[in-house]
Amino acid sequence: MTGVDWGQNRCTALGRRTAAPLAWGDSLAAEAKSETVSVDGHRLTLTNLGKVLYPVTGTTKGDVLAYYAGIADVLIPHAADRPVTRKRWVNGVGTPERPGEMFFQKNLDESTPEWVKRQSIEHKSHVNVYPLLNDRATLTWLAQIATLEIHVPQWRFDPEGARLNPDRMVLDLDPGEGAGLAECVAVAKLARSILQGMGLEAMPVTSGSKGIHLYAALDGRQTSEQVSAVAHELARALEADHPDLVVSDMKKAKRVGKVLVDWSQNHWAKTTITPYSLRGRFEPTVAAPRTWRELSSKTLKQLDYREVLRRVEQRGDPLTGLQPRAARGPSRIVIGDEDPEGDPLRRYRSMRDAARTPEPVPADRPPASEGRSFVIQEHHARRLHYDFRLERNGVLVSWALPKGVPTDVRRNHLAVHTEDHPLEYGGFEGTIPAGEYGAGEVTIWDSGYYDLEKWRDDEVIVTLHGRKGGGLKGPRRLALIHTGGGKDDQNWLIHLMKPKAEASSTPSARSGGERPIRARGEARPVPPMLASTGDGHGDFDSGDWSYEMKWDGIRAIAVLNAGETRLYTRNGNDVTEVYPELAELGEAVHAPSAVLDGEIVALDARGRPSFGLLQKRMKLTRPAEIEAAMKRVPVQLMLFDLVHVGGRSLLRSPYSRRRDELAGIVETRPAGRVQLPPAFEGELDAALEASRRLGLEGVVAKRLDSGYQAGRRSPAWVKLKLHRTQEVVVGGWTTGRGRRADTIGSLLLGVPEDGELRYVGRVGTGFDDAELVELRRSLDGHRRKTSPLVGVPRVEAREAHWVDPVLVGEVEFSEWTPSRHLRQPSWRGWRIDKSPEDVHPE
Repeated sequence: MTGVDWGQNRCTALGRRTAAPLAWGDSLAAEAKSETVSVDGHRLTLTNLGKVLYPVTGTTKGDVLAYYAGIADVLIPHAADRPVTRKRWVNGVGTPERPGEMFFQKNLDESTPEWVKRQSIEHKSHVNVYPLLNDRATLTWLAQIATLEIHVPQWRFDPEGARLNPDRMVLDLDPGEGAGLAECVAVAKLARSILQGMGLEAMPVTSGSKGIHLYAALDGRQTSEQVSAVAHELARALEADHPDLVVSDMKKAKRVGKVLVDWSQNHWAKTTITPYSLRGRFEPTVAAPRTWRELSSKTLKQLDYREVLRRVEQRGDPLTGLQPRAARGPSRIVIGDEDPEGDPLRRYRSMRDAARTPEPVPADRPPASEGRSFVIQEHHARRLHYDFRLERNGVLVSWALPKGVPTDVRRNHLAVHTEDHPLEYGGFEGTIPAGEYGAGEVTIWDSGYYDLEKWRDDEVIVTLHGRKGGGLKGPRRLALIHTGGGKDDQNWLIHLMKPKAEASSTPSARSGGERPIRARGEARPVPPMLASTGDGHGDFDSGDWSYEMKWDGIRAIAVLNAGETRLYTRNGNDVTEVYPELAELGEAVHAPSAVLDGEIVALDARGRPSFGLLQKRMKLTRPAEIEAAMKRVPVQLMLFDLVHVGGRSLLRSPYSRRRDELAGIVETRPAGRVQLPPAFEGELDAALEASRRLGLEGVVAKRLDSGYQAGRRSPAWVKLKLHRTQEVVVGGWTTGRGRRADTIGSLLLGVPEDGELRYVGRVGTGFDDAELVELRRSLDGHRRKTSPLVGVPRVEAREAHWVDPVLVGEVEFSEWTPSRHLRQPSWRGWRIDKSPEDVHPE
């Protein structure tokens, strides 16, 4: 995405992604009158940056500009080439007592900058000229004129200005009085089932207001009238089947306690708020794309702009599949004369100002060349990554490598295709100033020449020959593979191949070279099955149950395909690169493909799992840090279930059979990184005693006849703990005293219940000095002005510093008090593998 830097008093595209929401409200002086900025080569004057547009939260115009700059790369594709209707609040949205005045605008006025792209629509009595939101500069201009809501139809203009058929269908699920999000979710699931039967996949968006929007991508063969008719019939069918829940009539009197399925927004003259647009509500909520898994959460709520920025940074855009093919970016490498302007460096120049950056910015079109140079640059920007560049037709064709060059043939790395760079960039080292695109330190990691084996639109194979002492440490044969769609068409894979001579001796060799391992194999990750909480022996002490140790680590789903191993946390994050020693799993499992369930643990000096030790591994991202930490804090993978093997699903197989098959394919070594701990059948006392002796939390009882219920918390698996722990959401903190005066005194904790984050107490023990410093640094990036917790005592609220409720930790405690507070809690550490939606009262 793009970011906006006000430290240098200018607005600049900082790159493709931003690490965290920009807290301008705290850093921008309210008395600032105006700033002149440059966005994509267009100069704009931004005024009244300190003006408060959302009085309830104190959100300023500067905050709005920062949000739209940060979200631009995912918002623009959903709005591009569509006529934009604007809802403006030039004096702010006001308060519930004194609402602000909204200005609804379709036509462009004379003050519109000339460079804003536009198209006209002829109505019966007049012609309206609408802006097209096709670039960051236009989005910045819209925010400057206090456009909070951006509305577009479901169709686009073609290059000649003609109206195309709609490329998406939308259903607006609007709850009437007495209904809410829960009812909207129920209707959304019913509508999804119907749409799937039509061959359409529904994609949900919490509207930022009260309800949910459902989108489905279309192929453009139906007119708006035809799509509207289908949507109307769908709404009527839902109403007929569920008359107590659904209504398709707009009359408010009929909507009490029900959800209106508004189908009318598919008409060519109607509009819907674009995904990622702010809303003109009293708080700065956003029309936020969501996943179906999120919609099942009991704590589902509308999201504000800060939450949305963080989500997109961490998870990307769940609505990518809605974008028409043309809007997803180039699907192949565009080089030299293939560029529509005839200049392959046009985009490169548009992103840089030669007067502000030491990077080479040649003024002329590059001459043709037949060289075979390469360079890999280490780039310490917002996040460390590596830039991989190959000389081709007079330019350096470029990819960004977030995880660097792969060193293992079993592991592919992501490669993001970026703009072509001039050949002079091959020798560039230096510091790109703060505020400029790609700000940070650039050094040459390795450079030299390459042998070309294949260069196609979707695949490039080269052998690199680096310099003596360079990072490659010898020739390296690499393949770049276009993924062909998915999250972003600029996403490729980079794969380390065997040397050509070695590859040609294998049975799989072909004349064109070895075919790299693809990202998608036979097996797929699944959300893990979850255990419920038990309270003692009871019915669990019988021959119907098996008992396993409850390991003190993080859950991991391991996916093996043709020798490649990937590890995923409970919330779907890929952590393969964080725990490279667990690549041993590929050797330990004797199966062509498999999906296994287990726990990653770190052992202390006594050989006992230590969650505190594991914390020292969980947040590392740089390869050098990970390599060093592997020696200090090695980890093990404790396997306990098998979900798929050799193309067969075991989801419906009983636990006893899954364990037998798991034991049959896993070969472990006494000192290995992969272990298969024993299970105790019908011996609860023996299992609890073993857990107590090993210093573990307790055991998990599992019914022998139970299937694997992916993503569900099931009574077929029950946690029986020797001591009590509770996952918590951090909602604030208090300042310490004495030696803690500059750090944290205690954390204020909450647990989601009945749609609220209920205060459950504070924790001030269990931290060492280094952890206190890290805690303060983690929390400072999430400050907010109001409490996210319900039921905080006034005396504690008086000293509190509030934070967004997005960080999950874990505490150990003695018992629950009668008022449902934690008694004697002690901090155990962060749970970065979990989100607030995963937390529930133990």
